[in-house]
Amino acid sequence: MSERPAQIIVALMLAAGVLTGCAEPDTGGPETDTGGARVVRSTPAIRTIPFDLLTHCGIDEARIGSTYFEAETPLSNGSGSPPEGWDNPTQRGTMTLKSETEAVFTDDAGHEVNFRARPGASAFKRICA
Repeated sequence: MSERPAQIIVALMLAAGVLTGCAEPDTGGPETDTGGARVVRSTPAIRTIPFDLLTHCGIDEARIGSTYFEAETPLSNGSGSPPEGWDNPTQRGTMTLKSETEAVFTDDAGHEVNFRARPGASAFKRICA
């Protein structure tokens, strides 16, 4: 076998090894350099959206898209209304979706409420009149 075909075969074998993932193993991190190939892991995007939180009957639930969430610690004044310092019937702020099941409401007044998704929910637990 001549030297030139042997070089081509070696080059093809090296290329095949790289293309089939036989280079260095992926060792972690959201972005890892694996022998010249960039691997980007999929992580849920955290996003913040403007949000008007219903407060009229206290702070207990929120609907974000088609998902119903409930407050980890519901808030009220004890009579079914929002606590002092909250607007009524809604509080304007932002909702940060940390994952498919976790969200955090914050506003300029310094309020912060953590919410968890209610799996399988298709409506609010109670209707506020």
